[in-house]
Amino acid sequence: MDSFGKLFRIHIFGESHGLGVGVTIDGVPAGLPLTIKDFNDDLNKRRSGAKGTTPRKEADQPRFLSGIFHDHTTGTPLTILFENTNTRSEDYSKLREIPRPGHADFVATKKFGGFEDYRGGGHFSGRLTLGLVAAGVVAKKLLGSIHIQARLIEAGGTTDIRKAIDKAVEDQDSVGGIVECSVKGLPVGLGEPFFDSVESVLSHMIFSIPAIKGIEFGSGFMAAKMKGSEHNDNIVSMDGKTETNNAGGINGGITNGNEMVFRVAVKPTSSTSKKQHTMNMKTGKMDNLEVQGRHDTCIALRVPVVLEAATAVVLTDFMIQEQKIPKIYRGK
Repeated sequence: MDSFGKLFRIHIFGESHGLGVGVTIDGVPAGLPLTIKDFNDDLNKRRSGAKGTTPRKEADQPRFLSGIFHDHTTGTPLTILFENTNTRSEDYSKLREIPRPGHADFVATKKFGGFEDYRGGGHFSGRLTLGLVAAGVVAKKLLGSIHIQARLIEAGGTTDIRKAIDKAVEDQDSVGGIVECSVKGLPVGLGEPFFDSVESVLSHMIFSIPAIKGIEFGSGFMAAKMKGSEHNDNIVSMDGKTETNNAGGINGGITNGNEMVFRVAVKPTSSTSKKQHTMNMKTGKMDNLEVQGRHDTCIALRVPVVLEAATAVVLTDFMIQEQKIPKIYRGK
């Protein structure tokens, strides 16, 4: 469904070209100072405008519908809305006949019987990550000194990201990328063995971000090429600090006090100006499709802040479960 979390629970809603998108957050402690200004930095990081991002520009000003009084959270569900004001829905009319390869158009029609809002990808659009980013802002404030940072380290198969973007724009095609995320200041003991391990819950949340196709923690897939004596992280202090960090800060599904490190693979944007030969669902014959509309050349450029937000939401839920964040916020 569209909800995630146990004690810090979020519910995203809206469609790309509907009236708006947003999030409801349940389990926010009362007394957390929160204003519109708190959202500016992260919303600006997600906003389009740089080369390789969509030309669609929205104000993306959050509106508090509930859960805020006198610039503090009340302890009741916090609902944040972002209005859609810059839509061009006519660009998507042809997609009813020819669904975009690699997109959710085909499966959405089958699952919802043709009643889905297909404009701009509807509920499957990356625009809904606004709700995730907003929830992440709240979560980051609650996490205090725990620092989360994500960055794009590769695009189009190269670390020369600008060169990859320039080439994709020139080719009128799209490229994917790899985003790395690190978390410093985590306590020992977050997470549970097996089903609620930190890796399990984080992966569940992170795969809700559109275009994510893979994840690895620590040394990741390189671990399969290492020997145990090479991969093991020797403990060098009584607080659990390790000499290396091949485990990525997690042992047995539980945080070990070291820096948590993981990477995600972001696929190329499926909406591309390149001519594609695919099925016309109206005629039952193969047809040419040239996607119109406004789309990112490299959606990975805007993924880092969304990845930070998703990570913050998961870690805040774990911290509340461990009673490290009280029901009434008292500051740092």
